[in-house]
Amino acid sequence: MRTTDIAYLFAFDRWATRRVLSVIEGVPDEVWGATGVVGDRGLGSILVHQLGAHTRWRLGLGGDDDAAAAARPEREPLPSPDGLARRWAQEWDAMDAWLGTLTDEWLDALGDGVPFWQMLAHVVNHGTQHRSEAATILTEAGRSPGDLDMIFFAETLAQTSG
Repeated sequence: MRTTDIAYLFAFDRWATRRVLSVIEGVPDEVWGATGVVGDRGLGSILVHQLGAHTRWRLGLGGDDDAAAAARPEREPLPSPDGLARRWAQEWDAMDAWLGTLTDEWLDALGDGVPFWQMLAHVVNHGTQHRSEAATILTEAGRSPGDLDMIFFAETLAQTSG
């Protein structure tokens, strides 16, 4: 796996998450703030957890263990949908800056016996799990984010580049 591959995976992750975020504004409070829908979480807390995990992985792999441990938006009051979208925008900017520092050699290096590229692929896959949970809740609420599969992202890129 190379830095260009990781950049592609995170571009897909952002594209799919934006599709989910694009339909959350105006979601009824009883849907946004519900709990116990998927495990102990509901729509808002699922998306906050996804953000928190994304941030913790970035900070931890970047070597800032203290900041990673402190990055727990799940422990804060549930933000509004708009507030969550703003926090995601900040995280994407930080992730872009950090991803730009990575090298192919670093991706192949091991942390706890696992190549760093596999850890980064996990972050994207973890987002896929939680986006699918959120998409199900949103679809049931009449706000489907549409298709979130990676192939649709690839086709979108192909259409815009060719």
